[in-house]
Amino acid sequence: MSQTPENNNNNFERLALAVESLVKQERWTRRFANFLKLAIAAYVIFFIYLAVQKLSPVEDGSLVSAGKQHVAVVKLEGPIVPGTKISAETINPLLEEAFRNEHSKAVIIKANSPGGSPVQAAMINDEIIRLKAIYKKPIYVVVEDICASGCYYIAVAADKIYADKGSMIGSIGVRMDTFGLTGLMDKLGIENRSMHAGDHKAFIDPFSEKDEVGRSFFKEMVLEKTHQQFIATVRAGRGDRLKETTETYSGLVWLGEDAVKNGLIDELNNLGGVARDIVGTSRIHVYEPQRSIMEEIMGDITSETSARLALFLSSMR
Repeated sequence: MSQTPENNNNNFERLALAVESLVKQERWTRRFANFLKLAIAAYVIFFIYLAVQKLSPVEDGSLVSAGKQHVAVVKLEGPIVPGTKISAETINPLLEEAFRNEHSKAVIIKANSPGGSPVQAAMINDEIIRLKAIYKKPIYVVVEDICASGCYYIAVAADKIYADKGSMIGSIGVRMDTFGLTGLMDKLGIENRSMHAGDHKAFIDPFSEKDEVGRSFFKEMVLEKTHQQFIATVRAGRGDRLKETTETYSGLVWLGEDAVKNGLIDELNNLGGVARDIVGTSRIHVYEPQRSIMEEIMGDITSETSARLALFLSSMR
């Protein structure tokens, strides 16, 4: 079929529209690519800005190198677990560094922990007692939200314990959590085919029937003995300040204002108040584990970015 002039014009218009659409799409693609490059560049610049700030010396960190008297602070924040930042392996060297520095007037443990491993807590407690005897410096514990169980095990080694009136203190007890699924397994038709050598090797296996003999042995020989070690440590650390009742070693916790009354802590105060009013200086230096350059650069980039963005957005309101 022959093409008429009208058909040719229509085809030309379609071609022109297609070319125009292609040009617009190419232009939009270039703009998006440029925007993406700018966004990446902005993120990199922001990342470098955070990294420079983290690596820049601050007044607090310059106290040690400048030879100024200060309060040495070691943070005990989070569950006490071996192989983590809150373990004897990490905390004890920091305590020794804090005590050893000739310009530290006193050591403060800033505590905010629900507890954890009794072994790690005992090792840190022992180290505090050893360092006190060597360096003859006062050491205080200042509690924020909570100092319970293993945290309190550590705290009683200090000369004095301070907390907020709303802080939770105590939980002098020992626990091990387990559960049983045998009833559910019976309903689902699941059979436990695990094997073990030793009559009580699987006494805490949640897929086996309850082993009363193994549980009783563990409670008496492990949990009760660990509890008695905990009680002895508390009595040695608190001495006559502790007003014992039938509830003292029951695993209960008390708010700070009640903990003062029963002798679990000495007074209500915070970190700044203890440094200023008890130690006699407002200069505080935090002793922390050394981190690699990459760790310093990375930091907690998510939280820092969120915090700075929140601050920026709030300033725009």
